[in-house]
Amino acid sequence: MNFSMWFTGHENQFVILISLFIFSYLAASLNFSIILFRFSGKSDPRSRFSKNAGATNVYRQAGLWYALIVLILDMGRGMGIALLSGCFLREDLVPVVGLGLVLGNSFPCFHHFQGGKGVATWLGFTAGIAPVYAGISILVWIGIYMVCKTPFISSFAMILILSMGIMIHLEWAPLSVAGSLSTLILICFNHRSNVTAWRHGSGHYNGT
Repeated sequence: MNFSMWFTGHENQFVILISLFIFSYLAASLNFSIILFRFSGKSDPRSRFSKNAGATNVYRQAGLWYALIVLILDMGRGMGIALLSGCFLREDLVPVVGLGLVLGNSFPCFHHFQGGKGVATWLGFTAGIAPVYAGISILVWIGIYMVCKTPFISSFAMILILSMGIMIHLEWAPLSVAGSLSTLILICFNHRSNVTAWRHGSGHYNGT
């Protein structure tokens, strides 16, 4: 790989990459569920159940329509960032921007660094790069959930397919592998409390 092209030529890929990484982090730091709950007069979604701002926890507290709104907004933002990044970056660099997006969703600077777990965000982002694998991951999530009734286990299968799908689609380009694997590890790390509760038989591990 010719790394010199990052610093020379008409399009400075390194500067663009850093700029889009920061932009995606800040964009994802505006957490839709927290904002939606605040404007609708509800308590912070992080105050109950799995104590995160993801769509599943929103569903438990406010019902299906609120959860769908948050899910669609998170996915839409992820897809938009992926498509935007593809307009300015080499294709193999785009997954690195996705890492910034999930970091913002997980540790939002506008909400005391306590956000969601990044599954819906990563799903939307992948849909903007490799939509076939995004669709497959949804079907797998549904199938596993119908068997085990545990969202976070279904989510593990989903994010594995999403990350692998991006790497396959981009033909295992080193930087795409680095960005995808880093995001996969981050989302798995975000589920550590679910794994711990599940291992101890707690009834509070269902959150994603």
